[in-house]
Amino acid sequence: MQLFVILFKAEDGSEQEGIHTLSIGGKNTVLAFEAEDDATRFALMLEAQDFFSPTPEGIEAEEIKEFCEGAGLELVVVPEGELVVPPETSLEQTDWNPNAPEEAELQPDSDEQVSDESDEMEAFRRRLEKLL
Repeated sequence: MQLFVILFKAEDGSEQEGIHTLSIGGKNTVLAFEAEDDATRFALMLEAQDFFSPTPEGIEAEEIKEFCEGAGLELVVVPEGELVVPPETSLEQTDWNPNAPEEAELQPDSDEQVSDESDEMEAFRRRLEKLL
């Protein structure tokens, strides 16, 4: 089974390529869409928020599960036809470092940012949990 995730800077072959994650319940979470159209819609919403080149990319379900486990990320599969809207706030700087040890904890920059994001993420998490 193939799922679709959102990658950034995928088309330029850059070392800066990354995968879109959300902070849900204090855990970095990858959204994997069952339908390419849903992933494309989500990518367009991210692009409207000035994200760098969000691109839906198909990947085998087992491969993305292994990637998330190895990187210490949670995985949420979004069922086909489910509308997911990105949070209104985003981090200006990514915190993923491919050279960092896997056990490293990622710390937010400020408590205020965490508070604002946690309220919004909590609402988003509740919507996602209803899907499961």
